[in-house]
Amino acid sequence: QLHPVESGGDLVQPGGSLTLSCTAPGSSLDSYIMGWFRQAPGKEREGVSCMSASGFITNYADSVKGRITITRDRAKNTVLLQMNSLRPGDPAVYSCAGVPDGAFWLCNPEEFNFWGQGTQVTVSS
Repeated sequence: QLHPVESGGDLVQPGGSLTLSCTAPGSSLDSYIMGWFRQAPGKEREGVSCMSASGFITNYADSVKGRITITRDRAKNTVLLQMNSLRPGDPAVYSCAGVPDGAFWLCNPEEFNFWGQGTQVTVSS
């Protein structure tokens, strides 16, 4: 069982930057494909970015390519989501999720089975 815990959500101005962090106390993230997802009010949850267990394969939604980077800090057992140039369309609850290595994935929410509670990102001037 994996119990992801997110942190780092905040209120930022348009064009600002934010880094979200995901860890899992008691479990190693090294054995999991990890992803970040977001859900805005009235909208379906969507994949933002995912990374293979090895870290060699990443996937980004078209809406965030070039602005967002997913990385693993294995020493800290953490998956980070670095977000730059935040836009009015980015505010949402951002959630971290994992699925055991070896699973088929395209970075769709239904492919992941261990979810955190989420952290709120707000973009406003």
